[in-house]
Amino acid sequence: MSLARVVTFDGVTAGRIQKLRSEIEQGERPDDIPATEIVILHDPGSDRALAILFFENEDDYTRGDETLSAMPADETPGTRTSVSRYEVVIRATP
Repeated sequence: MSLARVVTFDGVTAGRIQKLRSEIEQGERPDDIPATEIVILHDPGSDRALAILFFENEDDYTRGDETLSAMPADETPGTRTSVSRYEVVIRATP
């Protein structure tokens, strides 16, 4: 069963999103964040963002969650306001 880690952030500027995009596109994903996919949504009007990371199984989720939860605040897109865990029950692409 796939799992998703969904995190909301406040105070996320367009500049910070651009920097994050560059970091993700140019860098390699750390081994201790075994996500199969990362989706980041941004509302520039309110400086809010939503990050969704997908994991294939519980072990991968736990390892990724522990690593991400331990990240220093200056390495996150903004101020983390919530972290939730979901089971991925439907996933479709056109």
